[in-house]
Amino acid sequence: MVEKKASSLEELCTFEGFKKVWKHYGYNSDIQEMRDEEFSRIKGITYLDHAGTTLFSQSQIEGFSRDLAENVYGNPHSHNLSSRLTHDTVEHVRFRILQHFNVSPEEYTVIFTSGCTAAVKMVAESFPWRPATREEPGSRFCYLTDNHTSIVGIRGVTSQLGVTNIAVKPDELSASTQSTESNSGPSFEETPHLFSYPAQSNFSGTKYPLRWIHQIQTRKLYPSHGTAGRWFVLLDAACFVGCSPLDLQAYPADFVPISFYKIFGFPTGLGALLVRNDSSSIMRKNYFGGGTAAAYLVGEHFFVSRTSISSRFEDGTIPFLDIIALNHGFHALERLTKGMKNIRLHTFGLARYTYMILSTLQHANGKPVARIYSDTEFCDPSTQGAIINFNVLDNNGDIIGYSQVDKLASLYNIQVRTGCFCNTGACQHHLGLSNEEVKRNLQAGHVCGDNIDIIEGRPTGSVRVSFGYMSTFEDTQTFLKFIIDSFVRAPARLDECRLARLRESAAAETTEPPIPQSGQLGTEPNLEDQDPIHGADLKKPDFDSVTNGHFDAGIQSMKSIDVAGTLTNIFLYPIKSCAAFEVKHWPIGSKGLLYDRTWMVVNLNNVCLSQKQEPRLCLIQPQIDLERNTLTIGAEGMSTVTIPVESGGGEQQTRTLCQSKVCGDRVKTFDCGDEVADWISKFLGRHCRLIRQSSDFIRDVKKRYLQGQAWVSASLSLVNEAQYLMVNRTSILHLQEEIQKRNDASTLQFNTEQLIGRFRANLVVCGTQPFEEDGWTELKIGHTSFQVVGQCGRCQMIGIDQDTGTRSKEPLQTLSACRQGKVTFGAYLLHQPSETSSYPITISAGSWISAIAKREGSDPSAENQSG
Repeated sequence: MVEKKASSLEELCTFEGFKKVWKHYGYNSDIQEMRDEEFSRIKGITYLDHAGTTLFSQSQIEGFSRDLAENVYGNPHSHNLSSRLTHDTVEHVRFRILQHFNVSPEEYTVIFTSGCTAAVKMVAESFPWRPATREEPGSRFCYLTDNHTSIVGIRGVTSQLGVTNIAVKPDELSASTQSTESNSGPSFEETPHLFSYPAQSNFSGTKYPLRWIHQIQTRKLYPSHGTAGRWFVLLDAACFVGCSPLDLQAYPADFVPISFYKIFGFPTGLGALLVRNDSSSIMRKNYFGGGTAAAYLVGEHFFVSRTSISSRFEDGTIPFLDIIALNHGFHALERLTKGMKNIRLHTFGLARYTYMILSTLQHANGKPVARIYSDTEFCDPSTQGAIINFNVLDNNGDIIGYSQVDKLASLYNIQVRTGCFCNTGACQHHLGLSNEEVKRNLQAGHVCGDNIDIIEGRPTGSVRVSFGYMSTFEDTQTFLKFIIDSFVRAPARLDECRLARLRESAAAETTEPPIPQSGQLGTEPNLEDQDPIHGADLKKPDFDSVTNGHFDAGIQSMKSIDVAGTLTNIFLYPIKSCAAFEVKHWPIGSKGLLYDRTWMVVNLNNVCLSQKQEPRLCLIQPQIDLERNTLTIGAEGMSTVTIPVESGGGEQQTRTLCQSKVCGDRVKTFDCGDEVADWISKFLGRHCRLIRQSSDFIRDVKKRYLQGQAWVSASLSLVNEAQYLMVNRTSILHLQEEIQKRNDASTLQFNTEQLIGRFRANLVVCGTQPFEEDGWTELKIGHTSFQVVGQCGRCQMIGIDQDTGTRSKEPLQTLSACRQGKVTFGAYLLHQPSETSSYPITISAGSWISAIAKREGSDPSAENQSG
């Protein structure tokens, strides 16, 4: 009989035995190979403290180091180029974080903190607590007893304010939903209350139902059902998000604190508070630090905070380099594992397998080897995380202190966590410690984190092992062998009855309860096939074939001031900030010239590169062949590379979805593949990607341009401001003369076409007077109407020679001098379609133009910089 049980243990302790317990292992690749390449530094070490912090990958650190070596990141509170790069990169990281949790900036805001604890403290100090009075019961702070110290510590704030604190046991919330009662009058309906619980216990790994969020908010679950007022939920997700996906779209908690080292291992000292925008208005703040003030006075109590939630609560300069490092964490995690769902299945399988053996392992006399502290039997990854908490027992049934286990584990190079894990409530519950015992233990000299593990024969804490995405089957084997070799009175045996029961239990592979919709239960959406901002299906646009018509009689009645002549040049810029592509005639689409600024080059952080940061972009020459439906990219000394301008629906679905920002706007894009990325990276000498704006993504014109406009709004490509940029050749000739006057003509030469190229206009017209375009409000090119919506405020980009990629101070200095500090040059246009027009409409160089001027006394607005 003993031999049979020993052989059963031997059979189970094989990879084949593991696969019978759980079929999900690894990430469709050799996990040991990934471990050797990305985590070679832990060779010989069995790291089992991923709930404390997981480990960072080699490629994550190398990518971050390369990023720092290739870019200059300035303080985001400044406005120079390096600072703007920092700002844009940080904003992209904010969006990437929200995307990770399946929400958008319209729904949640990311406030960076020093960690989860700082995020919790922020909620405690900004929540509008109402103290209890004779007339009003006041606010309530309710929290689960199985909570981290950081959550329980909110009592330090609420107790001083006279707020009622209520500790709630998990089984009290697990009771059946009760109907809403009102024990207060209508005046108390807006009294704010806060309930906090962990998505996953950091002690036992128990995952608490995320449906509680909605049930608490709607006052359908104890303790909210009997108390009038508005209930908010603080969901501690720090432990949960290390190995599990969290969908805030489905489970919209009001406040969600996290620490990023739990997910990526690096950087430490960086966390965030995710705030539901619908709940952000209640947050109050007294202190204001650097960067949070829109305006204030030194000698008077006058202060106006910034409008965005993140700007109001991020005191001082944020740790921007650490934040940028998060981007590389997301990249590495996705590349190595293909997502959190895979991580959850892999890590749960390791925990389930270890639990099955450890919970059935016996000494030779049949006594159990371990006492496991768990609320589940590790059957379902939606109710149990990758944590096992236990104490080792000798063959008499007595507990072996956690300190002794920890010391012996160190001899085997096994790294575990011991103690109570900053969760006294769970520790008391599972170890059976009364309040009096905890106090007596303190009097006996035991404090949190020390090595006093047994007092009067009773344990003061336990041992915790936890798995991460790079953990392997070999880690479980090493750990179990350590337990058997160090603590089991041989021969080791298994509790066969219990083992059979565990084997028969169905291991569910569903991830979370159904998603509530309008208070009901629904189905989880397929996020991979949807626009993460709008939720729209990805479809290819349909362009109708429309040709240019004859001159229409409507122009006869147009109140034109000046007939400015002709349209002399048409330029489009298929790749944002790259060289111009001149055409004689070209179709107009719904976003401007067809394929104008449809692509852009981004760095490793998915931040758009412009000539301000990378002047050599202007040497990349794109050309579009409408007949062949191709974009060809070339440069001097390089072979050409060709990609399709449109992809079929099936092919588009397989391309990598990206999110970027252009002039502060989020845009949805697709990556164009490795071949063109390698080409651009080789030419620029830095790692870059080429991305294309998604055909179905709608990006609206800036609202400031449409104020007072009654006509239909227009959509944009990847342009900075408007659909078209127009310059007047007559103005350029005037500027050319001024440059020659200011400089010795023999030392500084600008021909007209080179100067036109610096202004990167789409439409070049020939007017009669320099700068007359400043007063135009409408423009007709042939029969096609355009609205003039603003002037282009020129930046240092016009100082970049478009033929060589070198910088100079001209012509910006002369422009400023000859216009007495006014550096606007050129006008932004939007296409103004008629009721009968449809896209595309073709415009041609050589067409006549006619303009309507503004009324006397109105000033053109100087708008944002050109791009």
